[in-house]
Amino acid sequence: MENINEVKHAYQEYKERMSKLHSLLLLDDKAVRLKQIEQDLSDPNVWNDREKAQNLNKEAASLRRLIDAWASANSKINDGLGLCELIELESDMSMLPDAIKEVVDVGKLVADMEFRRMLGGEFDHLGAILTINAGAGGTDAQDWAQMLFRMYTRWMERKGYKFEVVDYQDGEEAGIKSATILVNGEYAYGYLKAEIGIHRVVRISPFDSNARRHTSFAAVYTSPQIEDDINVDINEADLKVDTYRSGGAGGQHVNKTESAIRITHMPTGIVVQCQNDRSQHKNRATAMKVLKSKIYERELEIRQEKTDKANAEKKKIEWGSQIRSYVLHPYQMVKDHRTDYEEGNVNAVLDGELDSFMVEYLMDSGGAK
Repeated sequence: MENINEVKHAYQEYKERMSKLHSLLLLDDKAVRLKQIEQDLSDPNVWNDREKAQNLNKEAASLRRLIDAWASANSKINDGLGLCELIELESDMSMLPDAIKEVVDVGKLVADMEFRRMLGGEFDHLGAILTINAGAGGTDAQDWAQMLFRMYTRWMERKGYKFEVVDYQDGEEAGIKSATILVNGEYAYGYLKAEIGIHRVVRISPFDSNARRHTSFAAVYTSPQIEDDINVDINEADLKVDTYRSGGAGGQHVNKTESAIRITHMPTGIVVQCQNDRSQHKNRATAMKVLKSKIYERELEIRQEKTDKANAEKKKIEWGSQIRSYVLHPYQMVKDHRTDYEEGNVNAVLDGELDSFMVEYLMDSGGAK
């Protein structure tokens, strides 16, 4: 931008985009909902059910952040348009650099608000259940699954999310066979749904004495953590419950007591397990929470008579079905095959810098599904 007309045009364009976002984000409805929650929370009786009150508080905070973010960005646009009018009125071009800087900052705020709209799905604001399974490739694949485990936990730390490893199955020689993580944080599911699918790595195998190049695969599945006020009818007679001793080398993720739980929901074949606590009772409660989320997700798919994008991408864990490739040799590159987005700094990606891939996918796919 080089002149006041370009700056003014940019502000006017941003104002139009913000007006559309106000409608698309249903901000009037959200303001009404926020007012209702605040009235509910003002009733002392609501605190008789502490969990319900805490959920209302979380919802109110989320609504308030969204409403305030839109209002703040819109206010900056109006201030910018006012500055443009002042510059034109007084013919004082000395203020033009400030106007240009401000409009660039406003553009970033508008882009951020538009991305928030991509996280407008029914469950996008919820926490997530992330599962990693090693695929074709033997020990290399199990080592790769562990690398993905580290990548995602580092990403969670970067986002400030709290997470709990509820199941961690060590590989025979190295790595892991599978792991399940409960991720708690706003929009955790909205972000992590972008990761559902097969992840492929090409590298010199650390387990090959001849230092040959190997290709390995691992699958990443994500489900939303369904809130407790959603009723999911689970018949105890449909459950097969097994207990076992937590095992595996090293013991850094799990304890070694007779407390691990595996629950199979016979009608659907869904299997969940938890071994992170010394208390069998607590492990069962956590496993039931995961099972509830997975059953509810499946029931929604059936009721809506369509296949969720997540399930559409749950393909066989082998060649030709990957959503993303991580090439470590003979060159270094991470490429998402859905968006063609590439990143050359492989180490940064494997260290948890995943937001750019998630944003590209969510913006490209329209976000909410």
